[in-house]
Amino acid sequence: MRVIAGSARRLLLKTVEGMETRPTTDRIKETLFNMLQNDLYGARFLDLFAGSGAIGIEALSRGAKEAVFVDKGDGQISCIRENLKITHLDEKALVMSSDVIEAVKRLDRAGNPFDFIFMDPPYRMDLPKKVLEALKDTCLVDEETLIIVEEALEADFSWVCALGYEIVKSKEYKTNKHVFLRKKEN
Repeated sequence: MRVIAGSARRLLLKTVEGMETRPTTDRIKETLFNMLQNDLYGARFLDLFAGSGAIGIEALSRGAKEAVFVDKGDGQISCIRENLKITHLDEKALVMSSDVIEAVKRLDRAGNPFDFIFMDPPYRMDLPKKVLEALKDTCLVDEETLIIVEEALEADFSWVCALGYEIVKSKEYKTNKHVFLRKKEN
């Protein structure tokens, strides 16, 4: 796994040992960031269920001004910190060892919206719904925030409208997909 583009281009990233995480492939990561590229410069990026940190690191490498990485496993946190050092992007990053819902509450107290929120939770566990419920009344999300959820291909997102979000687009791959959401305007 490597950084695709930007200041840390071609640097190899470490991955988390074991089967707890499944890194986003370079091909899918490249497709995702080709869609986001024009809006990344100077952005605030939140990487939930960050794993190795590869997605948030790609955002920083491509010009995001800061990224917050949230995961709760010791292996994941250590891997994120190591990858940030390898890429020399650690000064632009905050790494939170926390449950995602608890991290959302703590970040909400800080009071700043994110431009991008990316989440790649374990598939088929209803976690996107729980996280979107936690985010909906926080200051972390405004009408400009783009939320990207990576989930299994067959995952249903028909429930997002009831939570006050709208699907902007969906990009399907062989076994998974990215669903792009925004908060509905009041």
